[in-house]
Amino acid sequence: MTPHRRIALLLAAAAAAGASCARSGGAAPTADPPRVVSVARVTRGDLTRSVEIAAEFRPYQQIDLHAKVAGFLKDIYVDIGDHVKEGQLIAVLEAPEMADESAQTDAALKRAQVDVERARADEERCEAEAKLRQEEFDRLSGVVKVRANLVAQQDIDDVNAHVLEANAQLASAKAAVASAEAQVQVATAAKERDAVLLTYLRIIAPFSGVITNRLADPGAMIQAGTASHVQAMPVVQLSQVDRLRLVLPVPESAVPRVQLGAPVEVRVEALKRVFQGRISRFTAKLDTSTRTMDTEVDLPNPDLTIKPGMFGYATLVLDQRQGVLAVPIEALASRAAPITVLVVGADQRLERRQIDTGLEAPDRIEVVNGLREGDLVVLGGQADLRPGQLVSPKLQTSTTDGGSH
Repeated sequence: MTPHRRIALLLAAAAAAGASCARSGGAAPTADPPRVVSVARVTRGDLTRSVEIAAEFRPYQQIDLHAKVAGFLKDIYVDIGDHVKEGQLIAVLEAPEMADESAQTDAALKRAQVDVERARADEERCEAEAKLRQEEFDRLSGVVKVRANLVAQQDIDDVNAHVLEANAQLASAKAAVASAEAQVQVATAAKERDAVLLTYLRIIAPFSGVITNRLADPGAMIQAGTASHVQAMPVVQLSQVDRLRLVLPVPESAVPRVQLGAPVEVRVEALKRVFQGRISRFTAKLDTSTRTMDTEVDLPNPDLTIKPGMFGYATLVLDQRQGVLAVPIEALASRAAPITVLVVGADQRLERRQIDTGLEAPDRIEVVNGLREGDLVVLGGQADLRPGQLVSPKLQTSTTDGGSH
């Protein structure tokens, strides 16, 4: 057999063998490729647990300004949106009967002052008369001591009676002076009262703020705000808005962490801005219907950027940890004890680890025990993974690594 013939036969045999293998479905075994899994690196950072609460901004102070006395509104000097200073004149009332009463009080005071002058003059006259009678009695008494029978006893008795009468008149005059002076005090008090009532006709701003409502016009009859039997109409509404209150309904679970002076970050969506404030006060008791505690944050508003009625979203820090090991929440295979994670070992195979956790932030959780810094933990999709499985880790970067949450 020639060489060419031998080669042809070998090739044909090889082709037949290949066809036979193809028909029988035989194939050489191959290894499964490693599964690609998303992983995150265990890092150290600062963790913060916080709660966000929405609330409406309120004026720091807000009052309806009423008149202290009844009268007609004579003039009003402000309108809605006007900024006023403490002590500024807001409006003036008119009450003619008060002017008449004040005039009568003035007249009564003058009359009482004249009565005092008259009574004092009468007192001086009576005092002089009493002194004269006493001197006369003293002279007669002196003569009687020298010459007993020179002056009749009747004369002595008459002079003594005159002394007693003069002293009685003097006492009466002094009482009249005291009475007249008391009338002056009464009239003076009435005049001072009228003067105070006249000041009530002027409505003054008790603090600096903005007029947020005007409820009366000139000529309107204004009832006294102290009248309990009528519904008194306020003249204006005044609000202090250079400082605002944000009243937060803090849930019961967060109440133990509320502390005076604690910083609060307030986000105002309408302004696309974030403001910094502090907890100023809280009620120290829960509302039984809502299971929340009212907590107030005072926020300076010097440029009046924030308007009362706007919504603010306040973030209260409840707990903080600094420089702790942490992993993403999605790395936890389960949230119930025992808590485990899948770790990619140096041989690229999975290992299940039991861990102890601490502070939980919105997207990360503190690892107290069970992991080391730099370990790679599998993120999510762990249902079909098993320990010892060969994997190809794909590191996911997080913008929150080492940051605050």
